[in-house]
Amino acid sequence: MPSYFLAFITALIAVYALTPLVIKFAVKTGAMDKPDPRKVHKKPIPRLGGLAIYLAFMIAVCSMLDFSKEIVGLLLGGTFIVIVGIIDDFISLPAKVKLLGQILAACILVVFDIRIDFITDPFGDFIFLEYLAIPVTIFWIVGITNTVNLIDGLDGLAAGVSTIATVTILLVALQSGDLPVVFLTAALAGASLGFLHYNFNPARIFMGDTGSMFLGYMFAAISVIGAVKSAATIALIVPILALGLPILDTTFAIVRRYRGGVPIFKPDKGHLHHRLLAMGFSQRQAVLLMYVFSAFLGLAAIALTEVSTSVAVMIVVFVAVIILFGAKKIGIFSMKNNAGTH
Repeated sequence: MPSYFLAFITALIAVYALTPLVIKFAVKTGAMDKPDPRKVHKKPIPRLGGLAIYLAFMIAVCSMLDFSKEIVGLLLGGTFIVIVGIIDDFISLPAKVKLLGQILAACILVVFDIRIDFITDPFGDFIFLEYLAIPVTIFWIVGITNTVNLIDGLDGLAAGVSTIATVTILLVALQSGDLPVVFLTAALAGASLGFLHYNFNPARIFMGDTGSMFLGYMFAAISVIGAVKSAATIALIVPILALGLPILDTTFAIVRRYRGGVPIFKPDKGHLHHRLLAMGFSQRQAVLLMYVFSAFLGLAAIALTEVSTSVAVMIVVFVAVIILFGAKKIGIFSMKNNAGTH
């Protein structure tokens, strides 16, 4: 049995066994997500489910993978972001404090030499970032961490999209022979998929900021590790497409709020899942539809690694046109019909 498949199974079984314990712990300690005008659920639900995802991932990685400098940095950074998430799930940290925690978590990776030192242009030439390497890396880590955090609005949405994204990166890493990345993404996919048993509608537990920030952080960090070892032009385009749904939802939210003259960090009910619910879809239907869209983006990402540069550009343009057309049709850019904003 390949080690990465064993990592997937280990994380899957571990999260399945640990989540009921985390549910009891969350109820006992008061880590409950209460309903409000923006949220879809109607009764308090335990959060902190990300703790089970984190522990399952750590069990799989620590029991099977050698502790290189990169892995140590990854695990320390992941542990730090989980601590920030746990605190936030209990006392709701101010946005600026949470952002500071995310920046510090990103800095841990930089200290362990996990950073984006160069990118390549469509002609295969290296563009060395030099003094921009550290800020670009921090921006990438913090940005991806927040995109997963912001999409966690329906039962099973963030966990399912993260599973699809990690499997996408796993398959690309398998093609390139990047075994550490294959192993890490397999463990992350197992933890995310196993958690879905308890998180899919009707959810018995939410992953909370503990889970959404951990998944986003690990996805971003693993992508950097993979990009460092690759000179391919699409090294960072693949993870952007693979996690395209939350990235697009966050981008649309920023554009929508800017055009509406409201602060970009102010919550609203204009996210993609809100729009689908407003169109008459049930929670399950909306989530499944977003799974399909994520899988489509994942397949496009995999296709980029198998075609010429010109065809890759055509794929990206085609995907962009479809996305913009669909976003306009469902009114994702409009501040109208966002009742319940606070």
